[in-house]
Amino acid sequence: MPSAGSHQRGAAARPARASATSAVEVEVRRSTRRRKSVSAYREGDRTIVLIPARMSQAEERRWVGVMLDKLAAQESKRHLGDTELTERAARLSAQYFDGRARPVTVRWVTNQNTRWGSCTPAEGSIRLSHRLQGMPEYVVDYVLLHELAHLLVPGHGPDFWRLLEAYPRTERARGYLEGVVAAERLPHLPAAREE
Repeated sequence: MPSAGSHQRGAAARPARASATSAVEVEVRRSTRRRKSVSAYREGDRTIVLIPARMSQAEERRWVGVMLDKLAAQESKRHLGDTELTERAARLSAQYFDGRARPVTVRWVTNQNTRWGSCTPAEGSIRLSHRLQGMPEYVVDYVLLHELAHLLVPGHGPDFWRLLEAYPRTERARGYLEGVVAAERLPHLPAAREE
């Protein structure tokens, strides 16, 4: 059973490496004492994933992705305030756009129910829907980057999408958001009756 945040000593460590599923550095530690459980925790800028020694490389890749998503979801449940959101936008702009996208304001809003974010380049303002709160961190980062890109390139032409190619989880985040929208459109099933 996977758990995020636990730690087990005595694991054989694999050298730290960049994960294919994210930009974070991931270190996988295999342990002969670990039978079924998989766990992960953050250690500075690295993520440590603890797995059973017998796990195949394919299982390892799958579990690393699962645990990164689980940690990101736990971290994003800590709701960022507008100040933290502004700081996060500045870090993302520096990392992916050489600091060229400089919003004046970045804030959460509760009146965007059909859009995840919006940007007014003339004012330098970015607004994110409150519906993103609680979603995985990489999804919030994608929406922030999407709106930051609009400060540099209006519209959704090839130049705009080229900017977002720098973010390694663009397609995954877009797929996540599409899944949320699709789930919202599904008819709600009646609750099961107890007999």
